[in-house]
Amino acid sequence: MAQRIVVTGGCGKVGLAVVSHLLDRGHSVLNVDIAHPPGHENQRCHTLKVDLTNGGQVFGALTSHFAPSEPLPQGPPSPPDVVLHLAGYARNLIVTDDECFKTNVSSTYNLLEAACKLGVRKILVASSICVYGVTYAEGDRDFPHFPVDETTELRPTDAYSLSKLCIENIAKAFAERFGVDIYVLRIGAVVAADDYVPAFSSYVSEPSRWKVHGWSYTDIRDLSRMFELAVEKDGLGLQVFNAVNNSNTAGVPTEELLKREAPDTPITRPLQGYEAPITNEKIKSFLGFVESHDWRKYFPVSNR
Repeated sequence: MAQRIVVTGGCGKVGLAVVSHLLDRGHSVLNVDIAHPPGHENQRCHTLKVDLTNGGQVFGALTSHFAPSEPLPQGPPSPPDVVLHLAGYARNLIVTDDECFKTNVSSTYNLLEAACKLGVRKILVASSICVYGVTYAEGDRDFPHFPVDETTELRPTDAYSLSKLCIENIAKAFAERFGVDIYVLRIGAVVAADDYVPAFSSYVSEPSRWKVHGWSYTDIRDLSRMFELAVEKDGLGLQVFNAVNNSNTAGVPTEELLKREAPDTPITRPLQGYEAPITNEKIKSFLGFVESHDWRKYFPVSNR
């Protein structure tokens, strides 16, 4: 069934892909962002310029018409069916640490508060595998164990990853308070179609560099499908999902890889074949995700 979806951050790399995918599937989308997207995307959905750290602007965005017209439809607009929150600083060192943390956390609080009080029953929130505390650690740090699943201890120490941990706690609080569905997707290192050769040239030839990504990745097209599945699935309450692909990035069996690259990290269950060390078993089980974009399709054999 077609849904009316407000997407925040639809002008970013992930946002452009997700918005395009949802439009292709027949959903109506209002993009809420501080910037404006490239021209062809502007023709497909309207972008409303909003500062999400301003609570009044957020409320206005969630009670906005989805597109300009002359005249506008009569009567006040209904709140959206779904809010999908991608906006925010995507890593450290874009702005100062305090600004990164403040903006990411306050914008999420404002959005969830407005959505819940307006009666939105489905909210999707982008988090990151950085919450496990390895990606932006100062110096080398180990994961607690492999595979890393959604129950693994969260140990972030940097501003960006801490903001994502706070965002997850905000999501939990609002889901419990209002009894709504809030699904949090912990996104891995995002790989777009044009990224495969440069990314996997290093992933395969220099695996010791990539513990910071948990030897896992997220294809941007599969991620868009994950969000589509989350839009379609109702009644799960608060859920957190590792939003990664099926396979490790190194091209060797996973247990062999981990015993060589992370010999001191416990392996808590057998890892099958090339299974990603950050496991996506939950999103496959709960949402029915089926991978379409294994990296081996796109990285030439001659480069391995």
